[in-house]
Amino acid sequence: MKRSQPDPLSREQTPWLFAAALVTTLPHTLQQPWWLSALGGLLFAWAFLLWREDRRLPGRWILLALVVAGIAAILADFRTLLGREAGVATLVLFMAMKLLELRSRRDATVIVMLGYFLLLTHYFHSQDIPTGLWLLFALWVVTAALVRLQAATMPPRENLFQAGSLLAQALPFMLVLYLLFPRINGPLWGLPADAFTGQTGLSDSMAPGNIANLVRSGEIAFRVRFDEALPARQQLYWRGPVLESFDGRTWRQSTRPANPERIEELGPRIAYEMTLEAHGQRWLLALDAPVTLPAGANLDGRLSALAPRPVEKRQRLRLSSSPAYRLNTAESPLSLSDNLRLPANNNPQTRELARNWQAQANDPAEVIALALRHFREEPFHYTLQPPLLGRDGIDDFLFRTRRGFCEHYAAAFVVLMRNAGIPARVVTGYQGGELNPRDGYLVVRQSEAHAWAEVWLEQRGWIRVDPTAAVAPERIERGIVDALPAGEPLPAFLLRHGDWLHDLRHRWEALNNAWNQHILGYDTQRQRDLLSRLGFAVDWRQLVIALGLACALILALVTAWSLRQRIRPAPEIRLWHRAQRRIGIHCAPGETPLAFAARLRAADPALAARFDPVVRHFMLARYAPDNPNSLAALAAAVKRLPRRRIA
Repeated sequence: MKRSQPDPLSREQTPWLFAAALVTTLPHTLQQPWWLSALGGLLFAWAFLLWREDRRLPGRWILLALVVAGIAAILADFRTLLGREAGVATLVLFMAMKLLELRSRRDATVIVMLGYFLLLTHYFHSQDIPTGLWLLFALWVVTAALVRLQAATMPPRENLFQAGSLLAQALPFMLVLYLLFPRINGPLWGLPADAFTGQTGLSDSMAPGNIANLVRSGEIAFRVRFDEALPARQQLYWRGPVLESFDGRTWRQSTRPANPERIEELGPRIAYEMTLEAHGQRWLLALDAPVTLPAGANLDGRLSALAPRPVEKRQRLRLSSSPAYRLNTAESPLSLSDNLRLPANNNPQTRELARNWQAQANDPAEVIALALRHFREEPFHYTLQPPLLGRDGIDDFLFRTRRGFCEHYAAAFVVLMRNAGIPARVVTGYQGGELNPRDGYLVVRQSEAHAWAEVWLEQRGWIRVDPTAAVAPERIERGIVDALPAGEPLPAFLLRHGDWLHDLRHRWEALNNAWNQHILGYDTQRQRDLLSRLGFAVDWRQLVIALGLACALILALVTAWSLRQRIRPAPEIRLWHRAQRRIGIHCAPGETPLAFAARLRAADPALAARFDPVVRHFMLARYAPDNPNSLAALAAAVKRLPRRRIA
């Protein structure tokens, strides 16, 4: 004889499990491969159809075949079953498959627990405000599904209310753990190698089109708040990697160890706080030229500020820079030689032009002026859509296409300088930024990515030369939108919108910045500052004691509140007692409402006539609760009673 299924699910419980599975997996469709979303949707639809038509669930062999096929597909797509992306894909697939074997409460509990775990995985991709709001809603739905497993006949509204009540009771614990739990630098566990994939930003190399492609991204690279007034836009050069090695097409960082930089400050320093987004590299993108760095950071010898390890999470940094400076007025011969090196038999027209300038100029400064005048007076165009270049790309750009972005102008200028005997190199980073008037932060996006040149002159050291400013000065003075010609196709985020849309974006970004600064940015240092202001010594033992005492106090308060809720009289009982207080006569212990009304009628017929509606509506509210208006009618009858006291 076939054995009965232990703890079978009722039809009323299953839809809540479908809802829990849907809200915890749906956002992953934005990140996972299309085939996985399609497969999960088909499995979900299949399970829902079987439930709706009350048909038999598939057998174990069919489920086993689905598991094997799904794992094989994930392995073929991700080349591994480990790591963030493959692991999340496996969990999503298992959630969809588990819906096809919902036979008992044990299966339902697995779905609920898997749903709770899947909530955590959404933060692997995003930690912004919309994600947080969605996860709060999903947490409510999953908790409601858990409540439904314990009370199958509870009305849906009461079910949702009970789930919300449980979350409200957990809220104080969440706040205490957030504030007092010891903060750990880095993740709670070691994430695999793909944990930080998908991060955008500058690369350690530059080829034609690289920065132009990066400019199409509206993602925020970093935010800056200056201690004093905002510097002039022409000073806002945020220094990234310096590229010295050139193979005829691609610029790369030199592998030669650099000599220590010698900076001579020629003006006042600018102090600022930077909130740097994760980009997976070590450079800190400080304002040129950095002179004061955070603890552990250093300069690489080419004036690029480097963190001790790759920036794999948002960081808040204190820095100061000196926009007016001299760098390495006495440079090593090896460095100068490296910054004159060019591929042999490459770009002959460029070489000839540079040597003509060298022959007619009296010093290197005149050669630089001739090059900038050439860019300014010849028909060069600044564009996001430059034509393709051939083997001699610099020749093609200078003499044929004359259309390019900042990397084209910086690369061509440096090649011209090297051919003229002037040491030169390419510097990449960001230029400019947009001030958000709502919070006072300068927002620097990936669209502000830029490349410029540095040349070395005797007694002046390395000086910045931006050839893009000769072709499109609007790029430096006002931004990329003003620099591009009319009709140039722009990404949507760069298009000019109405003032109200611009203000709305500022408000939203200021809100996100506050979220990042005060919620996500609550790190070890901020926890120490908070505890110090509260009078606690920052000590692990005292922190654990404070955490335990706070949790114990909250547990006691929540327990007392729960017990009070259980012993609190029903609403109709509270109104019945209020009615007795209003007339000054109380029902004796064991006396029924009807007996009390009869006693009142014998003592004071006039008062009893006014009290009779209270008795009638109380009996309906107490013993016929299906009438939705009985409680309101009772409250109105109590309100009409006179306030009097009878001895």
